[in-house]
Formats: sequence, C-alpha cells, structure tokens
Amino acid sequence: MLRRRSDGLGAPLAPSRLMMIAVTVFAGLGLAWWAATGLGLVKPIFLPSPGSVVTQLGKLSGDGTLWLDLRTSIYRISIGFLIASALAIPIGVLIGSFRTWEAAIEPLVDFIRYMPVVAFVPLSILWSGTGDAQKFLIIFIGTFFQQVLMIMDNVKRVPADFIGLGRTLGLPDRKILTRIVVPSALPGIWDTLRISLGWAWTWLVLAELVAATSGLGYRITVSQRYFQTNTIIGYILLLGVLGLITDQVMKALGKVLFRQEGHVQ
Repeated sequence: MLRRRSDGLGAPLAPSRLMMIAVTVFAGLGLAWWAATGLGLVKPIFLPSPGSVVTQLGKLSGDGTLWLDLRTSIYRISIGFLIASALAIPIGVLIGSFRTWEAAIEPLVDFIRYMPVVAFVPLSILWSGTGDAQKFLIIFIGTFFQQVLMIMDNVKRVPADFIGLGRTLGLPDRKILTRIVVPSALPGIWDTLRISLGWAWTWLVLAELVAATSGLGYRITVSQRYFQTNTIIGYILLLGVLGLITDQVMKALGKVLFRQEGHVQ
C-alpha cells in the first residue's frame, strides 16, 4: 500500500508545522523589509523602516488617535456587515430552495454585483449624507449581493436525498427547509460569512477614504496628504492584522460549531 507523502498533494499538515511555516514566512518578509530600509536600498519616503512605523503607531496610540480610529472602524464594519448578512442569509436560502424565487431574484442580484462598488461612493453620499449611514451603505453594497449568491450555492449543495427523505417522512416544505436544508447548509453559509467579512474590510477602507472625519481609512488619506508614509504603512499593516484575526476567529468558531461536518476550511 502506498503511503501518502506528508507534503504531497492533499496531505494534511500538523498545526505546529503549519504555524512554523507561517511564522517563518512573516519573519522572512520582515527581515527583508528591515534590510532594504536599513541598507538604504529604498528611500524612507517610499518605504519607512520597521522601527519608524512602530514608533509612529506608538505615538498615535499614546495620544488616543489610533484607538479612536480603531473603535470607529470596528463599529462601522460590525454594523454594515451584520445588516448585509442578516438580509443575505434568508434571501439566499429562499432563492436556493425555490426555483420561482430564484428566477425572480437571482438575475437581478447577479446584475448588480458586477457594478463597481467605488462608483456608488458619490451616490451613497447623495443618498445618505457623509455620516456613518453612508459607510454602512458602502459595506452593504460590497458584501450583500455576493453573499446572496454564495449562500444560494451553499443551499443548492444540500444533497437531494436529504430533501427526499423529508418528503418521505411527510414533512411540509417549511419544516424540510428549517429542519433539513438550513442545518445542512450552515457550515457552508458560515464559510461564506467568513470570506465576505474579508471583503467588508476592503469596502470599509473605501468608504472611509471619502467624506470621513475618523477611522482607519480616513487616517490613511490624511497621512497621504502630508507624505506620512510611516502612518500609511502602519495602518495598512494594522488592517491586515485585524482581517487575519477576524478570519482566524471565525475559522476556529466554525470548527467548534460544525465539528461533525469536518469540512470547515
């Protein structure tokens, strides 16, 4: 019997080794950054040194600017993402379960999702002003339509045999939907939410680049005007860290909530 190589196609990887490889990659990139700036290969205006970025973030943290921007952005992405998800889940389940609703809604959603979100920024300001509502709207537009179609696909992947079993047991459509289809599709729906949360961070920054007075995206725009590259790099790295944390938290929760499924990535 052939043994599958530990590093071969589709082979599992021990968590400790996975962590070691990830840390090594990040450390290597950090070392390359330090070397490029320390040896003067790149001018500070284009790429500041790691020390300069850390010092600047410490300064912004000390005067409260960093924490204000962080709280503001987390609040905006939380509300915008929750609104989009709360509407996308039932609609996605509906059109994934009933062909009539799919014919009525799916083409429209598919049509809108190809429209560039950035084009809605000036319209969103006209529609909802420059407050937080405008930020919620941009996050909603950027995530909702994609979520609907992905959740629809999650529901369609539920084996037809499961639905047939429900009909054999004499269950009405409502109970088949709530007791069989939705529970079976939940692991996939959770993965959809995890992936779309990553997109939401991108749309948050886009929303805060225009007509904002606080937030991570706003601070990047202000820093650009004054050529404060260390602040820009620091906030970009912070956004990456926040996105990585939320992704890993949702992935860990998925493994706990859907342990029996064994397929949450």
